[in-house]
Amino acid sequence: MGSDTKVKVYYGPLSWFEKQLGKRSRRYLLDAVNERDEARRRIRHTVDGQESAEEEAPAPRPDRLIAMSSDYASVHEHAITNFVGLVREINPKHLLLHNPPEHIHTQLDRVFKTKVESFAYPVVTRDTLVKFRDGFAEHLVGQRAVRERMLAALYPLTTDRRPKPVVLMFYGPSGVGKTETAQFINGLLGGKLLRKQFSMFHSDKFASYVFGGTHSESSFARDLLDRSSGVILIDEFDKANSVFHSAFYEVFDQGVFEDKNYRVQLGPALIICTSNYGSEDEVRQALGDALYSRFDALIPFEPLSPDEIRQVIDRLVDGRFEVLSTDEQAALDSDKIKSLLYAHASGTGNVRKLGKLVDEVISLLLVRAALDEATDTNVPTSPDDEETAV
Repeated sequence: MGSDTKVKVYYGPLSWFEKQLGKRSRRYLLDAVNERDEARRRIRHTVDGQESAEEEAPAPRPDRLIAMSSDYASVHEHAITNFVGLVREINPKHLLLHNPPEHIHTQLDRVFKTKVESFAYPVVTRDTLVKFRDGFAEHLVGQRAVRERMLAALYPLTTDRRPKPVVLMFYGPSGVGKTETAQFINGLLGGKLLRKQFSMFHSDKFASYVFGGTHSESSFARDLLDRSSGVILIDEFDKANSVFHSAFYEVFDQGVFEDKNYRVQLGPALIICTSNYGSEDEVRQALGDALYSRFDALIPFEPLSPDEIRQVIDRLVDGRFEVLSTDEQAALDSDKIKSLLYAHASGTGNVRKLGKLVDEVISLLLVRAALDEATDTNVPTSPDDEETAV
């Protein structure tokens, strides 16, 4: 029973899997399991001398049974352990699985004729390199050396000879463009960037996330399977406890990430780790030779010069003005705001902090203008008041 079930396994993002399913009728694994469990809980009573009620007709055989990547977390552990038995009991004509745990795939391979279809993740091409070179200056101020180092590091991904990821370490002070560079290259490729903040990885909960826990827990491996991007950004890699480093040896070396439940083959992806290390020697001492040697390139990001800080301020103020209403723009003087910020932000090379400062100054000036109008006063804002906004 159930030996003629046709099984197909899909590895890739949910949106892609939904497109593969099309609009044909479908039944979900969780619904079938819940109905089966409900039927088992029913109690039948018989009375001597009375005919028993007719047995309920068995449920019709499902044509297409669908299991989403998030469904396995809701299935009991014993059902995962004997997934083949569960499939035989429900007996679908077609079983379509989205990103199943490795244990389930292995079971099905032994019993059924299993087909596999994988999502084609975006890859770096020669055209990507041209767009990166020509558009870099529009997205980041300064860091010209980064552009050249990145082009050299990305080139191997444009050849058929590269079967595994390129792994990069961005290091340098905060807020100078490391994350923005990763977002820029991902924007050229398409798909939602898979970004993980490793500053939170210190507790046992996060150990199970990296190394794998029960099948019901979230995991880095499953997130890798579910992603739609060709870029994987691991932010603040330096903040993770060194106990997690061993989990990345194989993925950096061979492009394979494996935990207790999943096995992911990344192919020619781009993995970017960011950190606040001050030098390459510091990276090596902190990570150790075993992990340090697995990076394809270590790319330094330099602090912004005073002139570059002025360029950032100009871009930030102009960008904020573009989204203001005509009345709001009329209430402000962009050149005056820039001058104030030049004087007070010359020592702040963190772009994120500059962005917040620009927002604060513009908001404060706008609310003052609105309040002045509401109270019908024409008292001009004094320079000292504007200074306090900065």
